[in-house]
Amino acid sequence: MSKNQRLRALRLSVAAMLVASTVGIGCALAEETVTFVGWGGEGQDAMKKAWTDPFEKATGIKVVHDGPTDYGKFKAMVESGNVTWDVVDVEGSFAYKAAAEGLLEPLDYSIIDQAGVDPRYVFDYGIGSNTWSWVLGYNTAVLGDAKPETWSALFDTKTYPGGRSITKWLAPGMLEAALLADGVAPDKLYPLDLDRAFKKFDSIKKEIVWWDSAAQAQQQLASGEASIGMFWNGRMHMLQTTGAPVGVSWRDNFTTADYVVVPKGTKRKEAAMKLIAEIVTARAQAEFAELTAYGPVNTGSPALVAEAVLPALPSSHPEGQITIDLGYWQQNIDRINTRWYDWQAQ
Repeated sequence: MSKNQRLRALRLSVAAMLVASTVGIGCALAEETVTFVGWGGEGQDAMKKAWTDPFEKATGIKVVHDGPTDYGKFKAMVESGNVTWDVVDVEGSFAYKAAAEGLLEPLDYSIIDQAGVDPRYVFDYGIGSNTWSWVLGYNTAVLGDAKPETWSALFDTKTYPGGRSITKWLAPGMLEAALLADGVAPDKLYPLDLDRAFKKFDSIKKEIVWWDSAAQAQQQLASGEASIGMFWNGRMHMLQTTGAPVGVSWRDNFTTADYVVVPKGTKRKEAAMKLIAEIVTARAQAEFAELTAYGPVNTGSPALVAEAVLPALPSSHPEGQITIDLGYWQQNIDRINTRWYDWQAQ
């Protein structure tokens, strides 16, 4: 082979490598991914159908699902610098606490359109993913003609006998319900009178039937193991659609939102912001609401929700609705949790 032939072959080889490299880059772009973390179960299945599948189709960005949400794992990822989660669905109290601790990326509102989102559920480091309410649920077969309406019924074991379905882990809204039942006015709830709230729970401690999963709570109420309890509105809707003998009271429902946040240090920040932008659209919020009966944060969504589902949404029960003070819980959740678990063990 002559010198010129060798040079020509070398040029062709370099050109081929450049073409292969370009193709490889194109494949990498086509295979861009973002990891979404939810709570698992039926709720995350609904998130996939309403949020992430349409996002994949529209953008070509593949969404990898992981879960369940784990706050300890979240914090460890950020502190170690080994962040593999990109968008995480969390409770509001954690969102505010994590922001204060420097665990979150600020959201990019040049990508995320917040204009249609209820301002109660928007801040620099998180935006609502869905709203939910604590409602009073009861078994109509066990209680017969008695129809409890207020939180005081939960603590009235004479008029409404039977087990009380209560979650083992403390969530914002539970102590508030006890205080409301004890006569505290809604606008005087915060700061919470913890001694008074725990004393109220003392009055039903022997009747409490503890649950640590929503499915377990549903089973307790449907079977009559518990005659009454505190439930998430979406779970009560699911029970009612199965024909279970249950009723629900929305009076003085306590409402809040779950939030989507981005862990500090994610390597896919822009894709994360794009996914959140999709999650809060009117369409995505409406579809999730239809699937779960958890409320939309987008104020344009109710008009898109099927009429049969609307009565089950928190947004349909604004009269007397009490918004949980997440700022209070962000500052106090650790010490209140410690007291709650100590109280259970006594």
